Amino acid sequence: MNIKIHAQRRKQLMQMMGENSVAILPAASLQIRNRDVEYDFRQDSDFRYLSGFNEPEAIIVLLPGRKQGQFVMFCRQRDKLKETWHGRRFGPEGAIEYFAADEAFVTEEFEERLPAMMGHCEKVYYTMGLRPEFDNLVMKCVNNIRQQSRRGACAPHEFVSLEYLLHDMRLFKSRAEISLMRKAAKISVQAHIAAMRQCKPGMAENALEAEFLYAFKKNGAGWAYPSIVGGGENACILHYTENNQLLQDKTMVLIDAGAEYEGYAADITRTFPVNGRFTAPQREIYELVLQAQEAAIKQVKPGNHWNDPHRAAVKVLTRGMVELGLLKGKVTQLIKEEKYRKYFMHRTGHWLGMDVHDVGDYKVAEKWRLLEPGMVLTVEPGLYIPAGSRGARRWWNIGVRIEDDIVVTRDGNDLLSKGLPRSCEEIETVMAA
Repeated sequence: MNIKIHAQRRKQLMQMMGENSVAILPAASLQIRNRDVEYDFRQDSDFRYLSGFNEPEAIIVLLPGRKQGQFVMFCRQRDKLKETWHGRRFGPEGAIEYFAADEAFVTEEFEERLPAMMGHCEKVYYTMGLRPEFDNLVMKCVNNIRQQSRRGACAPHEFVSLEYLLHDMRLFKSRAEISLMRKAAKISVQAHIAAMRQCKPGMAENALEAEFLYAFKKNGAGWAYPSIVGGGENACILHYTENNQLLQDKTMVLIDAGAEYEGYAADITRTFPVNGRFTAPQREIYELVLQAQEAAIKQVKPGNHWNDPHRAAVKVLTRGMVELGLLKGKVTQLIKEEKYRKYFMHRTGHWLGMDVHDVGDYKVAEKWRLLEPGMVLTVEPGLYIPAGSRGARRWWNIGVRIEDDIVVTRDGNDLLSKGLPRSCEEIETVMAA
């Protein structure tokens, strides 16, 4: 993403902060998988959002109105030997040249330099509790300033969570961000279609998972979250990730998988018959979930509140479950008592962006937030009917979820995950190709 976009974000944040304040944000840390093997590094989303810098052991300091420079970065020093072993580094010089830092220093100088930078700041924007060791370092710097009060130093007297301002910014996606999310969704759609065409009885769940890993890497992306590939009864486990069973004939498979492209996630789910043809009971459940999704999508538009799509989906699903005999009673009373949660136990969606479950409040002043252009969310109703459930045995071990990614527009919504079959007929046609 263009560094000018990151600069605009920092400018907007600092305008909201006001002068006589400082924001401090550390990068993500490398995580050990086992012994001396590390997990793949994934930058902290807030850090990447403000800088585009994708290295660990770095720190951003923002100082609105500071004459020497408002954007200061601390990062790793260039080191020829370490770069030979572990890859290239930008160093402080690169932070200035390539990421538009006004000043840059090596990370080891942070403790020494921060007190002077924040010595006359009244307010510190920093999110406590996420990295205890770094919390201690920040407080140590503040205490160092307090000890110099007789020399005229003035320690900040107010701490505010940086998330308070930053996460509300991230909730509203720009055109550039939506373009990246559209690309992530397109890559994911292609992978889902490939999985549908490869699927057949006797395949292993992880063989279908491999289709996604291949498609993501091939297109310059990675996975946004561990893929869920649940065949048969495994589809009734919401976060099933073992993916180690064989797919059986005349069952369905639920696949929840999405790509991450340049820091932005897709989150898409499809459920389809392993052999390419829906049985009558499978079709009954699938089409009920599809009706619920369509009703929910219609509610995604400016002026409606966050809960409207969920309410629409719940109403359709509850009415359908009564008609199928899974629930008994009046629909309104069943909804009031949340009896539907026995078979539909999650929300109908969540914010989507740099994080799969992206940042942003769902309520403001204890009221559901109104949907506005630029917000991106998932719409994902489901029904999960494990063996032993009430109702006919023919529905046992059927789990269905249909999930798409949607951006709120000025006059309604736009489906980012378009092109992926949703109806039974569309799915059967693709699988027969």
